[in-house]
Amino acid sequence: MTAENQPPHSGFDAPESDTPEGKKTIRRAIGASAVGNATEWYDYGVYAVVLTYITANFFPGGAEWALATFAISFLARPFGGFIWGPLGDRLGRKAVLSLTIILMAGATFSIGLLPTFDQIGYWAPALLVALRILQGFSTGGEYGGAATFMAEYSPDKKRGFLGSFLEFGTIFGFALGTAITLFLQILLGAEAMTDWGWRIPFLIAGPMGLIGWYLRSKLEDTPVFRELEHNSGTEDSGPTTLKHLASRYWRPVLTMAGLVIALNVANYTLLSYMPTYLQTQIGLSDDGSLTLILIGQVVMMILIPFAGALSDRVGRKPLWWVSLVGLFVAALPMYMLIGTGFTGALIGFAVLGMLYVLQLATISATFPAMFPAHVRFAGFAVTYNLATALFGGTAPLANEALIGATGNLLVPAFYMMGACLIGMIAMPFVRETAGESIRGTDMPGDPTAAELATTRS
Repeated sequence: MTAENQPPHSGFDAPESDTPEGKKTIRRAIGASAVGNATEWYDYGVYAVVLTYITANFFPGGAEWALATFAISFLARPFGGFIWGPLGDRLGRKAVLSLTIILMAGATFSIGLLPTFDQIGYWAPALLVALRILQGFSTGGEYGGAATFMAEYSPDKKRGFLGSFLEFGTIFGFALGTAITLFLQILLGAEAMTDWGWRIPFLIAGPMGLIGWYLRSKLEDTPVFRELEHNSGTEDSGPTTLKHLASRYWRPVLTMAGLVIALNVANYTLLSYMPTYLQTQIGLSDDGSLTLILIGQVVMMILIPFAGALSDRVGRKPLWWVSLVGLFVAALPMYMLIGTGFTGALIGFAVLGMLYVLQLATISATFPAMFPAHVRFAGFAVTYNLATALFGGTAPLANEALIGATGNLLVPAFYMMGACLIGMIAMPFVRETAGESIRGTDMPGDPTAAELATTRS
């Protein structure tokens, strides 16, 4: 069912990207989604790059406990998905996104105010864990909602390109956290950073969250949701939505879960665990490892919109195939190269990052199109967060534990290769939806009743 075959939807069509007013509306929608997503991943990225300072101030037992706390927040994400997803399909995308960004930024800001282990003992890591759980719970609605919001505001033929700016925000959030931490390390030095400087990156999340909330509050809900609401097509309750997902949409749930495993093992191995890996396993300095990561992230940001636009022309599936196969083949030699020092690590990280971008740039175009509009938020949020909790957020902890148990520094490469195999198993079941409408209660890509009647006649 192509965009050209869609019947008119009076009053609810996506903004026209070739008119001044339409361009303005789309820019605002993109900005609101991307800023919120940048805030989310800034929060996660900051924790990853200041892990050594978190360990020193909260976990005298070692970095394994700090990594475990990183993973704990992901265990809360499915619960957030179960709550926020159905609410987003019933109350609207905008209402949920306005609340989740405040909760997320507020939790991150509060981490910057926490007393340390030396000050209050075990209450310090307990409070940190509580705030990480709140972060995970709010993120359970933030990411799926932002991707759905972006996809439903984008014209069908440009959904890949416009949706890619959500992931631009993802890498921007990581890069901003890395850049701020690197700047503070150079400016303050290791002693001051360990003492109090580590708090500053967390405190910056407060104003970032307020900016994102303001931008989102100025937008209407998506045209797709407003049309659905007008036609009384919204889900009545959370249990109804979850029941429909389990009984009617289990195939796209399983398919998407396979892709999310591949996506997020690569994501958290490359972007979250890499600073720790370079410092503790390869022996790079704190400044050297952050400089390397920052360079790689900037390159990824530059490439993301081009990959998104390419997916509009050739489809999402070809880019996913190239990425999955490429990462499977390149993971082992690139990690061997990373172990040779700064230059080798920079090249290896850049190659893996460029291959990963082909997945990353198409998330907002691929995943929302796997569900019809009335269960889209819930389908995305529940599936994405369950798979991420089990296989994504645990990747840094699993890699660290496996390296410790085996002594093999190539464990992250094998871990990534296994995840890519799961993604390749899921790929044949993915529908190609580039250029297809994602409106209404039919599965995107299914022929309409009128098209079926025409075919039969």
